[in-house]
Amino acid sequence: MKPIKRIGILTGGGDAPGLNAVIRAVVRCALSRGWDIYGIREGFEGLLNPGMVQKLNLEDVSGILRLGGTILGTTNRGNPFQQPVSSGTKATKTVDRSDLVVKNFKRLKLDALVAVGGDGSLTIAQKLFEKGIPIVGIPKTIDNDLSETVVTFGFDTAVSTATDALDKLHSTAQSHQRVMCVEVMGRYAGWIALHSGIAGGANVILIPEIPFRMDPVCRKVEERYNHGPRFAILICAEGAIPYGGQMVTTGEKEVGREHPHLGGIADFVAKEIQKKTGRESRSLVLGHLQRGGEPTTFDRLLATRLGVGAVELIEAGKFGQMTALQPPHIVPVSIKKAISKMKKVPLDSDVIRAARSLGISFGDES
Repeated sequence: MKPIKRIGILTGGGDAPGLNAVIRAVVRCALSRGWDIYGIREGFEGLLNPGMVQKLNLEDVSGILRLGGTILGTTNRGNPFQQPVSSGTKATKTVDRSDLVVKNFKRLKLDALVAVGGDGSLTIAQKLFEKGIPIVGIPKTIDNDLSETVVTFGFDTAVSTATDALDKLHSTAQSHQRVMCVEVMGRYAGWIALHSGIAGGANVILIPEIPFRMDPVCRKVEERYNHGPRFAILICAEGAIPYGGQMVTTGEKEVGREHPHLGGIADFVAKEIQKKTGRESRSLVLGHLQRGGEPTTFDRLLATRLGVGAVELIEAGKFGQMTALQPPHIVPVSIKKAISKMKKVPLDSDVIRAARSLGISFGDES
């Protein structure tokens, strides 16, 4: 293997708390080895335009450990294998521009690339690796749905944000004797809803892994009003599915975007509860609040460990690999294996069993 002299780093997909921490770790570790490191802006989009690449030094990453967001920027529409092409004012088709990415990578004289992202970004990374780019991956997603790692950075902060929102909603729900339905992110997995729902004292948790019916949900609400505090807190993962129905989306899938926009399930549930029980109900969508803010201590540490591990993979020439947390160690795993399946909440999870033992409804009770 030829000596490493220049590497690049990019952050792709949705942003997550801890991205700046991982950038800092990679930059500091690379510079300590005498390598030059270049930040690629706006995810893989930056490799379609070499003008979006900048050399990074210690000053660039000083003070960013605690900051949310990413100093490199990101996008969830930056798939070079499916670049949208506009016809008039609307994108109507996609084209494959991955060869240009490979060409620009070589033009920049980079010896390796660090790709930080979730399943979408790492799927792109795997394809570029198969086209000859030496890539290592770092798992990032607040959804925690990437397999082969116990947890991804960004998840802990998102759960903390959602839990804090539930804490605040208890007082207003109790004051007005209302049903409050809170919608959280997570896409097709219910990790955020499950963990924050238990930590935040929710009475009902609706997740994609367990299709729900309104009758048991309404029974739980009535139970609260008839035998306990006259209010109820429900948390809905954005991908939660009514039994026999479909996920609720906000509109058509955009050209060049991998996933449709999920959203509206909390509003649907709130309206159904009010219609069936007569109880005053409100819905709240936390949305991008879950992506923002300072990362928790856990996410800062995890991001740092994963970043250091990525530099060590490059040094060892182990490309096509992703750093992963398999406690107590950070270990390399195949990117291809990590993206081969989505990590959903296991139905036999002790966390779900604990929630049921606490009397929390998942909307599937007989």
